[in-house]
Amino acid sequence: MPLSIRTKTLVLISIALIAIQGIILFSMDRTPFCKCGDIGLWGGVYLNSQMSQQFADIYTPSHFLHGVGFFWILWFVRKKIPMSLAAMLAIAIVVEAGWEILENTEFIINRYRSVTISFDYYGDSIFNSLSDTLFMIFGFFFAWRTPGWASVAAVLILELGVLWLIRDNLTLNILMLVYPLDAVRIWQAGG
Repeated sequence: MPLSIRTKTLVLISIALIAIQGIILFSMDRTPFCKCGDIGLWGGVYLNSQMSQQFADIYTPSHFLHGVGFFWILWFVRKKIPMSLAAMLAIAIVVEAGWEILENTEFIINRYRSVTISFDYYGDSIFNSLSDTLFMIFGFFFAWRTPGWASVAAVLILELGVLWLIRDNLTLNILMLVYPLDAVRIWQAGG
């Protein structure tokens, strides 16, 4: 079955926005792939040298959840400001790409090092950053194609699962960047 013009346009806009993200990250001298020389699908164990360097890692679920959140926020905004699904997706990609670019600035990298347990964090590879945006897109389409309860279930399962595995998740990550708490940092470090 051939793709409709609308679908082709959506795909082309998405590819263009992701390409712009990659070009900006490259112009910021971000590493294209893991400095270790390996290119893989999984970034290894939590807080190792391949974290945020490979296609996916333990923080990948948070980017999926970005997409779920962006979809629902834009769905509610759409009630006041009419927009197409393509416009919603483009906005979500721009916001995610903007975060990925900001996350890889010295300001945010140093913020992670100073207020979280990610002392050795040196930013994402371009490969990882672009895959984070792809996972956001997967989350966006998941929220679009499934009932609202499925989005709520995905948030709970992924947030609690990652919290159980590594004592961190999207919620704690935002908290520690915005309003760091020593008690949380000590607990995350195993204390």
